[in-house]
Amino acid sequence: MRYVIAKEATQDLEEILDYFLSRNIDAGERFAQEFNKKCQYLTQFPNIGRSYAAFDPNLRGIPIDGYIIFYRVFEDSIVIVRVINGYRDLKSIFTDVDDE
Repeated sequence: MRYVIAKEATQDLEEILDYFLSRNIDAGERFAQEFNKKCQYLTQFPNIGRSYAAFDPNLRGIPIDGYIIFYRVFEDSIVIVRVINGYRDLKSIFTDVDDE
């Protein structure tokens, strides 16, 4: 199994890393390393994350330093769909995505 990062998640990661670059480069590097470790872990244990079925029946999430890595599990891959701060209004984010 492998993981793929969707366009929206890539944009989320760029924004997160830009934030770290302007404040603490070491913390940004740690976040990037932890993100990669978590994604690798998900390829081994894809259903370990919490279900977010209220937003999407196949959506799962796993926490990382105040953020949530949202992903969907497929037969041969994990698709990282978003990386969002856990304090944001998650319902509005996923409702907006579904309406587009």
